[in-house]
Amino acid sequence: MNTAALPPVPLCPIPPRRRLVPRSALKRQMEVSGIDSNGREFSSASEMWREEIGGTGTEAAGSDQTKLRDWYSKGISYWQGVEASVEGVLGGYGCVNDTDVKESEAFLKMLLPLRFGKEKRHLVALDCGAGIGRVTKNLLLRHFNEVDLVEPVSHFLETARENLSPSNIMQEEDTNKATNFYCVPLQDFTPEPGRYDVIWVQWCIGHLPDEDFISFFSRAKAGLKTNGFFILKENTTRGGGFVLDKDDQSITRSDTYFRELFERCGLYVHSARDQKELPKELFPVKMYCLVTEKPRKGVNNARKRKHGNRPAIIKS
Repeated sequence: MNTAALPPVPLCPIPPRRRLVPRSALKRQMEVSGIDSNGREFSSASEMWREEIGGTGTEAAGSDQTKLRDWYSKGISYWQGVEASVEGVLGGYGCVNDTDVKESEAFLKMLLPLRFGKEKRHLVALDCGAGIGRVTKNLLLRHFNEVDLVEPVSHFLETARENLSPSNIMQEEDTNKATNFYCVPLQDFTPEPGRYDVIWVQWCIGHLPDEDFISFFSRAKAGLKTNGFFILKENTTRGGGFVLDKDDQSITRSDTYFRELFERCGLYVHSARDQKELPKELFPVKMYCLVTEKPRKGVNNARKRKHGNRPAIIKS
C-alpha cells in the first residue's frame, strides 16, 4: 500500500535513523549513569526521561503528551533538513556503507538457513526506518522476494521509491522487489500479521523512548511468520549507561540497557555480533537477532560435539 506524504508538521513523527556520531568526550561516566550532548549528567535513565518526556520512559500513562510530541517533532525536523543521499542518511559517514552492508550480510546469511532451512521459499522482509532504501537496495533485495519499507520522512521515502524502481535495480531474479512503502512513524506502525520472515530495524530505534520501544516490538511480533526474527542493528555505548543526543532527539543505549528492554518485550537474543571496521571515533555498533521463543539450551554446543567421536589419526 502506497501512502501519501506526511503533512509539513506531523503530530507525532519519528526520525528514520540514528546518526553515526563520534563518541568524543561523551564516553565519560556512561558506565554508571548517562550524559547528554551538552555535557549534562543524569544519575539514571528514569531521570533523563522525566526531563525529556515527563515520564520514566516505560510508563505511557506517566508521560507528558506535549513533551512527547515535542520529542518526536524535534527529531523529525532534524531529518527533514538532511539531504536524501547515502552521505546524508549516514550523517556524513557514507564511507561506512560498504562495510556495514558486508557485516550485515554475513550475519543474515548465517541466520537464514538456521531459522528456515536450506529449501527455497518465498521470503518477505520489513525494513524499518528505511530512509532512502539503502539497506533494502544493497542487502535485503538480494535475499528476499519482497521487501516492505516503513519511513516517516517523506522526501526520504520518495527517494527510496525512485532508487528501488525496476529501472534502477539490477537483480538476479525479477521476483525480488520492493512492494509496499509506508510513510508512517514507527511508534504508530503495526505490521500486517504473519507477513514477515525478517523485520530489520537499523539506526532508528534510538528515537523511541523506552515505552514506545516496548510497544513497537510487542506489536511487531505478530507480524512475524513461524520462525521469523528481528534484526536490530544499533549504536551502543561502551561499558554501560546511555548518551542522549540533543540535536536529533535520540538515545544511544548500552548492551545491558538493550537486553533489559528485550526482556520487557518478551524477546530473546538468539545471537549477537559486533560490527567491524568502523572509524574509531564512532560509537560501537551491535547486531542482535531477536526471537519470540526462548532458544533451546545446548543447541550450539550439540553442533560442536556432533563430530566429537570421530576417530583420531594415530601416528606411529
